[in-house]
Amino acid sequence: MLDRKVVKEFLDDELGKIEIPPDIIQEVLVETFCKYTEEDYYEWLKDNYKSFFNHGDPGWDWIRERIELYSKLSLYP
Repeated sequence: MLDRKVVKEFLDDELGKIEIPPDIIQEVLVETFCKYTEEDYYEWLKDNYKSFFNHGDPGWDWIRERIELYSKLSLYP
């Protein structure tokens, strides 16, 4: 679930000088955009899960390589 406050700030920055029509309430716009994004995010997450875990036949050596790579990039403590 997206942080609505962060999304509101993001939209404020991205929309910049675009005028939002007066009949569109900002909070409703933020919520609608969040739901739209979360729908897409969930599908993206499922696709990446299938790919990462090789459609139910995980390549553990490959996964170990990814762990090692990302560990070297200091993404993990």
